[in-house]
Amino acid sequence: MSNTESGIPIEPVYGPDVLTEWDPLTKLGQPGAYPYTRGIHPTMYTGKPWTMRQYAGFGTAAESNARYRQLIAGGGTGLSVAFDLPTQMGHDSDAPLAHGEVGKVGVAVDSIDDMRVLFDGIPLDRVSTSMTINAPAALLLLLYQLVAEEQGIAGGQLTGTVQNDVLKEYIARGTYIFPPGPSLRLTADTFRYCRAEIPRWNTISISGYHMAEAGASPVQEIAFTLADGIAYVRTALDAGMAVDEFAPRLSFFFVARTTLLEEVAKFRAARRIWARVMREEFGAKDPKSLMLRFHTQTAGVQLTAQQPELNLVRVAVQALAAVLGGTQSLHTNSFDEAIALPTEKAARLALRTQQVLAHETDVPHTVDPFAGSYAVERMTDEVEAAALGLMRRVEDLGGAVAAIEAGFQKAEIERNAYRIAQETDSGERVVVGVNRFALAQEEPYEPLRVDPAIEVRQREALAGLRAERDGAAVAAALAALREAAQGTANVLYPMKEALRARATVGEVCTALREVWGAYEPPGTRW
Repeated sequence: MSNTESGIPIEPVYGPDVLTEWDPLTKLGQPGAYPYTRGIHPTMYTGKPWTMRQYAGFGTAAESNARYRQLIAGGGTGLSVAFDLPTQMGHDSDAPLAHGEVGKVGVAVDSIDDMRVLFDGIPLDRVSTSMTINAPAALLLLLYQLVAEEQGIAGGQLTGTVQNDVLKEYIARGTYIFPPGPSLRLTADTFRYCRAEIPRWNTISISGYHMAEAGASPVQEIAFTLADGIAYVRTALDAGMAVDEFAPRLSFFFVARTTLLEEVAKFRAARRIWARVMREEFGAKDPKSLMLRFHTQTAGVQLTAQQPELNLVRVAVQALAAVLGGTQSLHTNSFDEAIALPTEKAARLALRTQQVLAHETDVPHTVDPFAGSYAVERMTDEVEAAALGLMRRVEDLGGAVAAIEAGFQKAEIERNAYRIAQETDSGERVVVGVNRFALAQEEPYEPLRVDPAIEVRQREALAGLRAERDGAAVAAALAALREAAQGTANVLYPMKEALRARATVGEVCTALREVWGAYEPPGTRW
């Protein structure tokens, strides 16, 4: 007997007996109705397709801007910005820690000058933008708003998402800056700021994707992600907000693997769990507060450098799983991403994969095609039960933050990653082109390369910025930010003024580090 990625046995045959305990009205329901197992909209893709949001960013702001224009011209319906590691960790391109990483895994954004170039010629009132940024998420969102204001666009016209999920950084990814307490305070301040100033913006994208990339199983992915979501809700409530004031703007971010059936079950189970948590634990009344809205990205960790063209097949299957699972938006990875940043042709092929699914298949023509499937409904129940059990373990430790501080989630994910590695090494887990059906000699492939001179140009630009700007105004704005951080005022308002005065991302983060400190990961007892 085979098992799912989460270790749940897969039966050779499923029959009607698996549905005998069902009450269809309360457990399965209808699309667009509680508990949203079948999707959050009554018509799903029969009304309009999911948002095709391609993740891109590399090198300089000008280079990334050119790629965004290509994606929009090619039919993309949303942008998704990748930032380089220095930006993600709150360092300027001329910081010693940034050396060798500028522009490598995303675009370098040091100040409002870079953000202007990044979105030059792109009408921000007509495009939905997602930004994958966490610890300094508030800064990049404010820079985006400032550029929009320069275009004459009010905050109420902006739509998009900022990831802003720092808890998963402590669990699986590592691009944290501040300790959990101040990080959650910054998240709550962002919730409040956006409610007042950018009301259509999704203030957080609670991410299981990065946990999955670190080795989490599908059950671990949704359990730990939803546990983080509960922690964010509690943080906002503790800050004095009412649940229905902020919960409709919460969103999630999951992976789609090649194990199509379990992935579909995972998405359906996650919606059902979240709806019940929000209604039963937090007393949410607004139906939008109960809806788990999510973006999906195909599984980067499953891409292979060997025979990279095979990744086109993997990505198509993964994208199909996301669509059958009811995603609201989708990024499809490029086939060459296991080698380097995607080439223009590879990025275009990734977008075309979504367009084929949307326009050449019959999948979007009916809502929740797998509803009533003996196999998928049984898997949905089993994934739900296993995820709830893991969420109870997190709660028993005191909630997501306490469990993070004890190293629980990280240790559980690492154990699962080790299991996957062992199965791959032994050949029990087949990876086509790697441990079976390999080529004696790989065909050559010319990857996209980032010019190392980018770092030099960014340093020169920063030197010019610091020489040109009003240094006294920057110093005063940063002092006001530190004062707000020491108290209880919303830090986004003085932060915005500092960025408007051309303070850099690194300078703003340093000002906050001086007040809040920097996070040092603890040892684990698990």
